[in-house]
Amino acid sequence: MTGPDAATAVTACGHAAKAAAPHLAAAPAEAVNAALHGMAKLLGDTESTVLAANAADVAAGEAAGLGRGLLDRLALGETRIAEMARQISLLAAASFPPAHRRLRDLPDGLFLAERRVPVGVVGANYEARPNVTVDVASQLLKSRNAGVLRTGAAALRSAAALFDHVISPALEHAGLDPGALQLVRSADRQAAMELVARPGLIPLVILRGSGDTTRALAAEAARHGVRTLAHADGGGVLYLDRAADPALAAELIDASLDRLGVCNRLNLLLIDAEVWDQMLGVAEPALRDRGVTASLPPHDHPLGHEWALDTGHEATVTVAPVDGPAHAAAVANRETSGLAASVVTTDPDAAREFLDAYAGTGAFWNASTRLLDGFKLRGVPETGINVDHVPGPRGPVTFEDLCLRQYVVTPANGPASEPAAPAT
Repeated sequence: MTGPDAATAVTACGHAAKAAAPHLAAAPAEAVNAALHGMAKLLGDTESTVLAANAADVAAGEAAGLGRGLLDRLALGETRIAEMARQISLLAAASFPPAHRRLRDLPDGLFLAERRVPVGVVGANYEARPNVTVDVASQLLKSRNAGVLRTGAAALRSAAALFDHVISPALEHAGLDPGALQLVRSADRQAAMELVARPGLIPLVILRGSGDTTRALAAEAARHGVRTLAHADGGGVLYLDRAADPALAAELIDASLDRLGVCNRLNLLLIDAEVWDQMLGVAEPALRDRGVTASLPPHDHPLGHEWALDTGHEATVTVAPVDGPAHAAAVANRETSGLAASVVTTDPDAAREFLDAYAGTGAFWNASTRLLDGFKLRGVPETGINVDHVPGPRGPVTFEDLCLRQYVVTPANGPASEPAAPAT
């Protein structure tokens, strides 16, 4: 599609979602959860159709020369379909946060309450990860927000199949307006720019992706007054302290590299200089067992270079020495996006020194950074990971974060003392 057609497509999706948003905001919990259960069931019932569309995307990606990391993100398969369905079922069973919370009494017989109000319409732009289509759609549904989703051309067939055979039918069967969740069916990259340029229609956009493209979209959104929850860069950090247990170090290196195309995989391995030779002797065999190459000093690239995005070099981890826990945390803060870092040590003081100094969204002790995931940490799928250093949702963002806070003052004993959440 051309640029103007992409603009028309985004605008049409925005208007449709906005029209349906008030009805979804007022939907009873039973209907929302019924739609989620329906999505889980339809993933199984229409598996062959979805996988056929995904196979076409993968074949096209291979022909286009997509790297191992992107192809890993793009492919579904029966196991991933089953896991998607399982996670949606668990999301349906999750409790809704209280819509209304009493804060304090005020003078003159009044009291102050806080209400959670849906945003209205939330946009989402993401790359070649078909599972994100379902993750985001289910999170928006659980938070009672309408949505406009846009994926890259590489996964568009898969996303369309998921919308046509899973998401929209599930909403309709549950008595909800299927127009509340929209897919921008344009392969034009301009559609991403259009998505972040309509504050009146789509005031908040989740940006899932990596590198310059996501940074450019965040900058364009700011220019138009659209708020974003953005995650441009990833890469997990693992620091092997002088008191690290060698067996655990090897185990965590292995566990952190089960998938090379994800943002929270091991990307930078830091080793205390006092045990460099010993721990390098542990790390290199663990990396080799995963088919991963160690990039050793002297480096001809930044320490935080994200290998998952480097086509042809995804199976690489940067390894560098540091002078203790504080220095390791400083390197992680300075050289990486601040996604997640872990310290491996049997020394509680060293662990505390590292954890206190690291400023990223996820800090771990004797655990893999692969745990920085909405489902693994919080038991529900995520819409994305926000690494901004500002107040608001940070780290894995789930349905509980996708709301606005409203202060409500009412008479203490009046009929409106516990008002329902308003439609948007």
